[in-house]
Amino acid sequence: MPSVKTPHNFNAGPSILPRSVFEEASRSLLDFNGTGLSILEIGHRTPLFEAVMDEAVALLRELMDLDAEQEVLFLHGGASTQFMQVPMNLLDSSAVAAYTDTGVWASKAIKEAKLFGGVDVVCTSKGDHYTHLPKDFTVDPSAAYLHLTTNNTIYGTQWQDLTPFYKAHVPLVADMSSDILSRRLDFRKFGLIYAGAQKNIGAAGVNVVVVRRDLLGKVQRTLPTMMDYRNHIENGSMLNTPPVFAVYVCLLTLRWLKGIGGVDVIEKENERKAALLYDTIDALPVFKPTVAKADRSRMNVCFVMDNPDTQAEFLALCQQEGMVGVKGHRSVGGFRASLYNALPYESVVALTDLMKHFAQKKA
Repeated sequence: MPSVKTPHNFNAGPSILPRSVFEEASRSLLDFNGTGLSILEIGHRTPLFEAVMDEAVALLRELMDLDAEQEVLFLHGGASTQFMQVPMNLLDSSAVAAYTDTGVWASKAIKEAKLFGGVDVVCTSKGDHYTHLPKDFTVDPSAAYLHLTTNNTIYGTQWQDLTPFYKAHVPLVADMSSDILSRRLDFRKFGLIYAGAQKNIGAAGVNVVVVRRDLLGKVQRTLPTMMDYRNHIENGSMLNTPPVFAVYVCLLTLRWLKGIGGVDVIEKENERKAALLYDTIDALPVFKPTVAKADRSRMNVCFVMDNPDTQAEFLALCQQEGMVGVKGHRSVGGFRASLYNALPYESVVALTDLMKHFAQKKA
């Protein structure tokens, strides 16, 4: 097979972004909006950057169809910071929050929440190595909130039906780091959403938080100034110097998403990409899926070889042919192809063609 000249980026994060975003961001490094100044040197409290922040917030509100009570914040730190900041703001020391344990990031969130109050792990698939999502769980209506990880990047599982969570009738908190804006959800049903930007929204270094105002200010503890969501709301995400460039890349990526038709359009494209890859895995005996079919992620497709001795050979072939980032997470091994919004369908075609070539070679 001929060598691929342009790499196909299947990295799990930081991950692929639209080419147009790279081009515009690179121009702005030298000259932002014709000012002669770099985006890296403009004051964050000047009208120049205030316009960036305002448009980014407005676009996110529009794309997620948020209501007036939901505030949008662009904060320092990734989702891991939110593992701590969420319970600090929402969980009193005498209260209990409900958590679902569906992977590494969920378990890390549980660990942090226990520092602030009680935690009820209402379901877990840890005993099955997180290869499926636990469906049977009940939530105490007195719970401070119910926390879920909508998509699990390491294990390749994704909650496809969120109806049971909506029916819990307690504030719903979600880590959407790896599938936010990849599909249509009723974002108004969530009390708090957080997501590291470096998969579907923008560059690493900024975290998006969407929070309902009426959930805040109810804990008895005194909150550090920088940890209190209310202070960030009052200051328009500029309580201190924000990650200016990362926010700007978010703006460009949100513009791109709106320009191609928004979440409805990208959801169909993501379904098409995932269907092609999963159908290929299912059709070729040399490959094996690792996740229950009903719980397969459309963002992170995980699989292994039927014969483990051939994994190194296939990985070497992927590297040779320009398939970047397909090695599985170090904790689970195998392979993982991340199909985030900006990944073109053609990259999935290239990967599946390579898989078919390899399978034919081993037949």
